[in-house]
Amino acid sequence: MRIQEFDASSANPMATIRPSKQALHQTIRDTLRSEILGGELPGGTALRQDALAERFQASRIPVREALRQLEAEGLVVHHLNRGAEVARMNVDQLCELLDIRVALECHAAKMAVPNMVERDFEAMDRILDAYQASTDISEWAEYNRRFHLALSAPANNRRLRRLIEEYCLNTDRYTHVAMSQATGKERPQQDHRKIVEACRRRDVQTVVALLEEHIMETRRELLATARAAEEAGDENLA
Repeated sequence: MRIQEFDASSANPMATIRPSKQALHQTIRDTLRSEILGGELPGGTALRQDALAERFQASRIPVREALRQLEAEGLVVHHLNRGAEVARMNVDQLCELLDIRVALECHAAKMAVPNMVERDFEAMDRILDAYQASTDISEWAEYNRRFHLALSAPANNRRLRRLIEEYCLNTDRYTHVAMSQATGKERPQQDHRKIVEACRRRDVQTVVALLEEHIMETRRELLATARAAEEAGDENLA
Protein backbone atom coordinates (compact mmCIF):
# COMPACT_ATOMS: atom_id res chain seq x y z
CA MET A 1 0.00 0.00 0.00
CA ARG A 2 1.45 3.32 -1.07
CA ILE A 3 1.72 5.87 1.72
CA GLN A 4 0.01 9.14 0.89
CA GLU A 5 2.61 11.89 0.64
CA PHE A 6 2.12 15.31 2.13
CA ASP A 7 1.20 17.83 -0.54
CA ALA A 8 2.34 21.25 0.60
CA SER A 9 -0.01 23.01 -1.78
CA SER A 10 -3.27 21.15 -1.16
CA ALA A 11 -3.58 20.36 2.54
CA ASN A 12 -4.88 23.82 3.26
CA PRO A 13 -6.29 26.61 1.07
CA MET A 14 -3.67 28.86 2.67
CA ALA A 15 -0.79 26.76 1.39
CA THR A 16 1.86 29.23 2.55
CA ILE A 17 1.68 30.04 6.24
CA ARG A 18 3.48 33.11 7.51
CA PRO A 19 4.73 33.20 11.09
CA SER A 20 2.57 34.80 13.76
CA LYS A 21 3.71 36.44 16.97
CA GLN A 22 4.21 33.04 18.59
CA ALA A 23 7.32 30.98 17.96
CA LEU A 24 7.43 29.55 14.46
CA HIS A 25 7.58 25.94 15.59
CA GLN A 26 4.39 26.55 17.60
CA THR A 27 2.63 27.96 14.53
CA ILE A 28 3.66 24.91 12.53
CA ARG A 29 2.67 22.55 15.34
CA ASP A 30 -0.74 24.17 15.88
CA THR A 31 -1.56 24.24 12.16
CA LEU A 32 -0.61 20.61 11.62
CA ARG A 33 -2.43 19.55 14.79
CA SER A 34 -5.60 21.26 13.56
CA GLU A 35 -5.32 19.59 10.15
CA ILE A 36 -4.68 16.17 11.68
CA LEU A 37 -7.55 16.43 14.16
CA GLY A 38 -9.84 17.85 11.49
CA GLY A 39 -9.15 14.93 9.16
CA GLU A 40 -7.42 16.97 6.45
CA LEU A 41 -4.29 14.90 7.07
CA PRO A 42 -5.47 11.29 7.54
CA GLY A 43 -3.51 8.56 9.29
CA GLY A 44 -0.52 7.40 7.27
CA THR A 45 0.02 10.74 5.52
CA ALA A 46 3.76 11.33 5.10
CA LEU A 47 5.04 14.59 6.59
CA ARG A 48 8.17 15.47 4.63
CA GLN A 49 10.33 18.05 6.34
CA ASP A 50 11.40 19.72 3.10
CA ALA A 51 7.80 20.16 1.94
CA LEU A 52 6.76 21.51 5.32
CA ALA A 53 9.73 23.89 5.44
CA GLU A 54 8.77 25.26 2.03
CA ARG A 55 5.12 25.60 3.00
CA PHE A 56 5.82 27.46 6.22
CA GLN A 57 8.74 29.48 4.78
CA ALA A 58 11.00 28.07 7.49
CA SER A 59 14.17 26.09 7.95
CA ARG A 60 13.95 22.45 8.97
CA ILE A 61 14.77 23.27 12.61
CA PRO A 62 11.31 24.60 13.64
CA VAL A 63 9.66 21.94 11.45
CA ARG A 64 11.62 19.23 13.25
CA GLU A 65 10.66 20.67 16.65
CA ALA A 66 6.97 20.88 15.68
CA LEU A 67 6.98 17.26 14.56
CA ARG A 68 8.75 16.23 17.77
CA GLN A 69 6.03 17.87 19.86
CA LEU A 70 3.26 16.31 17.77
CA GLU A 71 4.95 12.94 18.23
CA ALA A 72 4.88 13.51 22.00
CA GLU A 73 1.13 14.15 21.71
CA GLY A 74 0.66 10.86 19.86
CA LEU A 75 -0.46 12.51 16.61
CA VAL A 76 2.73 11.81 14.63
CA VAL A 77 5.01 8.78 14.46
CA HIS A 78 8.58 8.67 13.19
CA HIS A 79 9.90 5.71 11.21
CA LEU A 80 13.59 5.09 10.62
CA ASN A 81 14.44 5.64 6.95
CA ARG A 82 10.88 6.81 6.20
CA GLY A 83 10.54 9.92 8.31
CA ALA A 84 7.40 11.22 10.01
CA GLU A 85 3.81 10.41 9.23
CA VAL A 86 0.39 11.05 10.76
CA ALA A 87 -0.31 8.40 13.39
CA ARG A 88 -2.95 5.78 12.79
CA MET A 89 -5.22 5.03 15.73
CA ASN A 90 -5.92 1.51 16.94
CA VAL A 91 -8.91 0.52 19.05
CA ASP A 92 -7.02 0.65 22.35
CA GLN A 93 -5.82 4.20 21.66
CA LEU A 94 -9.31 5.33 20.70
CA CYS A 95 -10.73 3.84 23.90
CA GLU A 96 -8.14 5.76 25.90
CA LEU A 97 -9.19 8.99 24.19
CA LEU A 98 -12.84 8.27 24.88
CA ASP A 99 -12.00 7.74 28.56
CA ILE A 100 -10.34 11.16 28.55
CA ARG A 101 -13.39 12.66 26.83
CA VAL A 102 -15.61 11.37 29.63
CA ALA A 103 -13.46 13.07 32.25
CA LEU A 104 -13.16 16.36 30.37
CA GLU A 105 -16.74 16.70 29.16
CA CYS A 106 -18.38 15.63 32.40
CA HIS A 107 -16.27 18.12 34.34
CA ALA A 108 -17.17 20.84 31.84
CA ALA A 109 -20.86 19.96 32.14
CA LYS A 110 -20.74 20.39 35.92
CA MET A 111 -19.38 23.90 35.37
CA ALA A 112 -21.57 24.74 32.37
CA VAL A 113 -25.11 23.78 33.38
CA PRO A 114 -25.48 26.32 36.22
CA ASN A 115 -24.39 29.08 33.80
CA MET A 116 -26.76 28.20 30.96
CA VAL A 117 -29.38 30.67 29.70
CA GLU A 118 -32.12 30.32 27.11
CA ARG A 119 -29.84 31.15 24.18
CA ASP A 120 -27.64 28.18 25.12
CA PHE A 121 -30.61 25.81 25.03
CA GLU A 122 -31.75 27.29 21.72
CA ALA A 123 -28.26 26.90 20.23
CA MET A 124 -28.15 23.21 21.15
CA ASP A 125 -31.68 22.69 19.79
CA ARG A 126 -30.75 24.29 16.46
CA ILE A 127 -27.74 22.01 16.10
CA LEU A 128 -29.82 18.92 16.88
CA ASP A 129 -32.56 20.01 14.44
CA ALA A 130 -29.98 20.34 11.66
CA TYR A 131 -28.45 17.01 12.67
CA GLN A 132 -31.88 15.36 12.46
CA ALA A 133 -32.63 16.88 9.06
CA SER A 134 -29.33 15.78 7.54
CA THR A 135 -29.25 12.64 5.42
CA ASP A 136 -25.49 12.79 4.79
CA ILE A 137 -23.58 10.56 7.21
CA SER A 138 -20.40 12.54 6.57
CA GLU A 139 -22.13 15.63 8.08
CA TRP A 140 -23.25 13.91 11.26
CA ALA A 141 -19.80 13.99 12.88
CA GLU A 142 -19.68 17.78 12.48
CA TYR A 143 -23.12 18.23 14.05
CA ASN A 144 -22.12 15.89 16.87
CA ARG A 145 -18.94 17.91 17.42
CA ARG A 146 -20.87 21.20 17.45
CA PHE A 147 -23.35 19.84 19.99
CA HIS A 148 -20.68 18.68 22.42
CA LEU A 149 -18.83 21.99 22.15
CA ALA A 150 -22.07 23.96 22.66
CA LEU A 151 -22.77 21.88 25.75
CA SER A 152 -19.38 22.74 27.26
CA ALA A 153 -19.21 26.40 26.14
CA PRO A 154 -21.06 27.88 29.17
CA ALA A 155 -18.33 26.51 31.43
CA ASN A 156 -16.46 29.65 30.29
CA ASN A 157 -13.10 27.90 30.35
CA ARG A 158 -11.20 28.33 27.09
CA ARG A 159 -8.42 25.89 27.92
CA LEU A 160 -10.89 23.18 28.85
CA ARG A 161 -12.94 23.86 25.71
CA ARG A 162 -9.81 23.55 23.57
CA LEU A 163 -8.93 20.21 25.13
CA ILE A 164 -12.47 18.95 24.55
CA GLU A 165 -12.39 20.12 20.95
CA GLU A 166 -9.11 18.33 20.31
CA TYR A 167 -10.23 15.06 21.86
CA CYS A 168 -13.70 15.21 20.30
CA LEU A 169 -12.20 15.71 16.88
CA ASN A 170 -9.48 13.15 17.43
CA THR A 171 -11.99 10.43 18.24
CA ASP A 172 -14.76 11.48 15.85
CA ARG A 173 -12.51 11.48 12.80
CA TYR A 174 -11.90 7.77 13.37
CA THR A 175 -15.19 6.57 14.83
CA HIS A 176 -18.20 8.60 13.84
CA VAL A 177 -18.83 7.42 10.28
CA ALA A 178 -18.36 3.78 11.26
CA MET A 179 -20.53 4.19 14.35
CA SER A 180 -23.22 6.02 12.38
CA GLN A 181 -23.32 3.24 9.81
CA ALA A 182 -23.61 0.67 12.60
CA THR A 183 -26.19 2.40 14.83
CA GLY A 184 -27.77 5.22 12.81
CA LYS A 185 -28.45 8.59 14.43
CA GLU A 186 -31.68 7.93 16.30
CA ARG A 187 -30.11 6.59 19.50
CA PRO A 188 -27.42 9.31 19.70
CA GLN A 189 -30.05 11.93 19.00
CA GLN A 190 -32.27 10.58 21.76
CA ASP A 191 -29.32 10.89 24.12
CA HIS A 192 -28.66 14.45 22.98
CA ARG A 193 -32.29 15.51 23.48
CA LYS A 194 -32.38 14.01 26.98
CA ILE A 195 -29.20 15.90 27.85
CA VAL A 196 -30.73 19.21 26.70
CA GLU A 197 -33.91 18.50 28.69
CA ALA A 198 -31.83 17.87 31.82
CA CYS A 199 -29.87 21.07 31.15
CA ARG A 200 -33.11 23.05 31.02
CA ARG A 201 -34.04 21.61 34.44
CA ARG A 202 -30.51 22.48 35.64
CA ASP A 203 -30.20 18.90 36.78
CA VAL A 204 -26.42 18.71 36.80
CA GLN A 205 -26.25 15.15 38.15
CA THR A 206 -28.52 13.80 35.39
CA VAL A 207 -26.65 15.71 32.67
CA VAL A 208 -23.33 14.23 33.80
CA ALA A 209 -24.77 10.70 34.05
CA LEU A 210 -26.37 10.91 30.59
CA LEU A 211 -23.23 12.38 29.04
CA GLU A 212 -20.97 9.71 30.51
CA GLU A 213 -23.27 6.92 29.34
CA HIS A 214 -23.51 8.53 25.89
CA ILE A 215 -19.73 8.55 25.40
CA MET A 216 -19.23 5.12 26.94
CA GLU A 217 -21.83 3.68 24.56
CA THR A 218 -19.63 4.87 21.70
CA ARG A 219 -16.73 3.07 23.37
CA ARG A 220 -18.74 -0.16 23.65
CA GLU A 221 -19.88 0.06 20.02
CA LEU A 222 -16.30 0.64 18.92
CA LEU A 223 -15.10 -2.47 20.72
CA ALA A 224 -18.01 -4.51 19.37
CA THR A 225 -17.27 -3.37 15.81
CA ALA A 226 -13.61 -4.30 16.23
CA ARG A 227 -14.57 -7.75 17.56
CA ALA A 228 -16.94 -8.31 14.63
CA ALA A 229 -14.22 -7.36 12.15
CA GLU A 230 -11.75 -9.69 13.85
CA GLU A 231 -14.25 -12.56 13.83
CA ALA A 232 -14.99 -11.95 10.16
CA GLY A 233 -11.26 -12.09 9.43
CA ASP A 234 -10.94 -15.36 11.30
CA GLU A 235 -13.83 -16.84 9.28
CA ASN A 236 -12.20 -15.83 6.03
CA LEU A 237 -9.02 -17.59 7.07
CA ALA A 238 -10.89 -20.77 8.02
